[in-house]
Amino acid sequence: MLDTAEPLEGTRTGGAATIEREEQRQLIEPGDHERFAHYVRKEKIMESAMTGEPVIALCGKVWTPGRDPQRFPVCPQCKEIYESMRGGKDDDGGQD
Repeated sequence: MLDTAEPLEGTRTGGAATIEREEQRQLIEPGDHERFAHYVRKEKIMESAMTGEPVIALCGKVWTPGRDPQRFPVCPQCKEIYESMRGGKDDDGGQD
């Protein structure tokens, strides 16, 4: 008598296979598509991390930082204000 739990040697079972891969999830929360990375003084970010007090960005947004700013585009208003404060110089120190 044959054991039906084991396939016969040399037979195939439809060609299905399991592919293992690491799942990489980026945690996206509701409203993330509306979020920006804002400009705030570094010392204010550190102070907020210690006290839990909100910070105020150059554009006027008030919030308590808690997400990785690398995941979001830079706030266009903050960028414009920052660049005007620097005198219109670009990254290499030249004029725009």
